[in-house]
Amino acid sequence: MRGIAITRGVSSSLPDCELTHLARVPIDIVRARTQHASYESALADAGYRIERLPDSDALPDCVFVEDIAVVFPELAVLTRPGAESRRGESPAVAAALAPHRTICCIESPGTIDGGDVLVAGRQVFVGLSSRTNASGIEQMQRILNRDGYRVRPIDVAGCLHLKSAVTAIADNVLLVNPEWIDCGALDDFEIETIDPLEPHAANVLRLHDRVIFPAAFPRTADKLRRRRLSVQLVEVDELAKAEGAVTCCSLIVDGRQ
Repeated sequence: MRGIAITRGVSSSLPDCELTHLARVPIDIVRARTQHASYESALADAGYRIERLPDSDALPDCVFVEDIAVVFPELAVLTRPGAESRRGESPAVAAALAPHRTICCIESPGTIDGGDVLVAGRQVFVGLSSRTNASGIEQMQRILNRDGYRVRPIDVAGCLHLKSAVTAIADNVLLVNPEWIDCGALDDFEIETIDPLEPHAANVLRLHDRVIFPAAFPRTADKLRRRRLSVQLVEVDELAKAEGAVTCCSLIVDGRQ
């Protein structure tokens, strides 16, 4: 086994999810659950043992476990989500992580969503967004300094989370939508841009020997293949109606993020 992938079931209340940048449209729960199961199968195929937490009708967004914690080799940081409706998701995620990592917590008045945290080698970009504030970023800096990580705040505009605009496809290469983020803030990295016809294509889940990527973005998938990446496609368009993406639906323990 390559590690553990912590996931959480799709709540029947997902249509009541938090939305910031997308208009609310009907969500087919059966289809969303089918897509989520296929996503879990892709993680299992990559060598991860799935630990699925139960969903809750009281927690519409609970499938998006990434926002609740950030996992490092040395520890896990339990976030404090920017949307108050999501803070009830934390106890179950903390209990799932406790056997695997020492847990440090972001405290009030700080807020951080895990979707705003991009780990690229020993550098940690944290998006200053509608869900993540300066106090949360300062706390993250204090927590990670002792283990030699460099935390770099970066402004987010035009999308929900930092990782809607940029994710890592290697320790030194980032996949970026340049319309949603200032590439000048990423000057230490090689940049691969998404296909401009696929603005939501910058979110990719990097694993040990492949990347998991939405099937909805074939042009950008071809760019990744030209970089000799093994690309495993998954259908996640129903979850995307709730502003979800491939990184959102798992916490990878003992693997790359």
